[in-house]
Amino acid sequence: MTSVFEDPWLSSLFADAGAARIWSPQQQLKHMLLVEAAFTRALASVGSVPVDVGERIAAQIENFQVDVDDLRHGTARDGLPVPALVAQLKTMAGSDQHAVHAGLTSQDVMDTALTLTLQTFNSCLFEQLSKVIQDLIGLSERFGAHDLMGRTRMQAALPIKVSDRIRTWSEPLKHHLRRLEAMRDQIEVLQFGGAVGNDAALGATAPVVRANMALQLGVRDPMQSWHTMRDGLADYANLLSLITGSVGKMGHDICLMAQQGIDEITLSGGGGSSAMPHKQNPVLAELLVTLARYNATQLSGMHHALVHEQERSGSAWMLEWMILPDMAQATARNLSAAADICAKITDIGTQRR
Repeated sequence: MTSVFEDPWLSSLFADAGAARIWSPQQQLKHMLLVEAAFTRALASVGSVPVDVGERIAAQIENFQVDVDDLRHGTARDGLPVPALVAQLKTMAGSDQHAVHAGLTSQDVMDTALTLTLQTFNSCLFEQLSKVIQDLIGLSERFGAHDLMGRTRMQAALPIKVSDRIRTWSEPLKHHLRRLEAMRDQIEVLQFGGAVGNDAALGATAPVVRANMALQLGVRDPMQSWHTMRDGLADYANLLSLITGSVGKMGHDICLMAQQGIDEITLSGGGGSSAMPHKQNPVLAELLVTLARYNATQLSGMHHALVHEQERSGSAWMLEWMILPDMAQATARNLSAAADICAKITDIGTQRR
């Protein structure tokens, strides 16, 4: 079985099309080329290469057609795609190959490419979160005055209003939206440190080159490399898990409210059963719970990936590659499915209008 985010049929349930495009290999490769091109232009800005040469080579890099098969073989050999990519770019540059990658390291390229991906993804995430919050506000305006039985430990307790329960769905999402806004400045940052993270190869020009690259790419200059300081990414993964966990609570509540005999919520377009055609399964609500549990499980892996030994890790870094993109895609689908559910709710509560 392939990944559920890419499977021919399971992806119809698990995948978010927008997130899939943002995290696609094609986009990652495009971002790596943008980083290399920005570095070449930055070298020209400090006189390390002639300005005309720098601009010409940078433009060629941005439009370069990468030999992906060579990249695949190179990754198997080197443990990452950048050495093979740089070799292709240097061949393209010919006698001007000194304008390509001289002073960068592979991690600078891949981490900054990740930053560009996160920048785009975070904008989409912000929109998705905002939409679900507004959808929940709309549901509260429509059904909030309806009566509902409050339940503690899954037992009937005392009456509440529908708005009371919806508030427990929407308020955490508002907190997460603010967390995302605050966090963007910490994670949408340039990675630039060279071979061992101290910019030694570029000497006194390094701060200027770094600032120039950050300006070109539209990301923040952190004034230092973060090769082995991965707490920002771990914190970001934690936010993704918090988002899906909060939405998962909503999904779990809806599953319980939709039970036959409880009938506290009415959903249009429930899922069918192959053996019991009378059933209308709350498939999307179940999906919210599944994605919440998935991200909660993956979060521990991102915390393991904090352990980057000495000046660069191979194993911890690879672990991030395996985990973070899928956590992001799970979060995007969690939110798009939540918006879908909000649109399918036709009534909530025991006091019908």
